[in-house]
Parts: sequence; structure tokens; C-alpha cells
Amino acid sequence: MPKTRTFTCGLDAAIAVVGGKWKGLILFALQDGPLRFGELRRAVPGISERVLILQLREMETTGLLEREVYHQVPPKVEYSLTEFGRSLNTAMAVLGEWGEEHLDRIEAIPWDRLR
Repeated sequence: MPKTRTFTCGLDAAIAVVGGKWKGLILFALQDGPLRFGELRRAVPGISERVLILQLREMETTGLLEREVYHQVPPKVEYSLTEFGRSLNTAMAVLGEWGEEHLDRIEAIPWDRLR
């Protein structure tokens, strides 16, 4: 019996992995190398500590990033992109360029009326 597919297409699968407001910004923040939790929090303005923790756990579970714990005093934890995460960042770069190109038009959309 053939396996039932969870996703209808590649775009559906990609959006499932990166869905939400914060994951793309976290990916972007980690593009230049590992960051500690506090550094990530500063690099993603507006995210709460709780939401950042949840998003990092999800991204670790999906294989987008790695969490490395250094056993020292004080404890140190760094987050970095996996190859899977870097490949998604590459794909997201094109979407970011599109957003930059159309930023004025997107800013003019009456978002409060659409929600």
C-alpha cells in the first residue's frame, strides 16, 4: 500500500518547516555563524524569551539548527545552522530579495483591515 503524503507539493512542505513569523528571522540571524541565546534574542527584535525558546526547539527538532552545550562555568550554549538550515536560508534569500524589491508596496497594504 503506498504511503499517504503529508504535503501536496514542495512549497507546502517548505512552508511547514519555516512557517510562522520568527523562524525566517532566526535563520537570517544565524547565517553568519553560531550565536548564544542572548545574542539571538537581540538579533531578533520583538521576540519574547518564551517564543524564542519554543522556536529554537522546533527548529532543532526539524533539523534546521544545532544546539551545542559547552560544559563550563558559567554554562554556555550556542545555536548554529545545520546544512539543512543553510540550504533553507539560501532559498529564503530569494524571497527576501523579492520583499526588498517590493517593500514600499507591501508597506502600503492596509494590514489591519486584512486581519
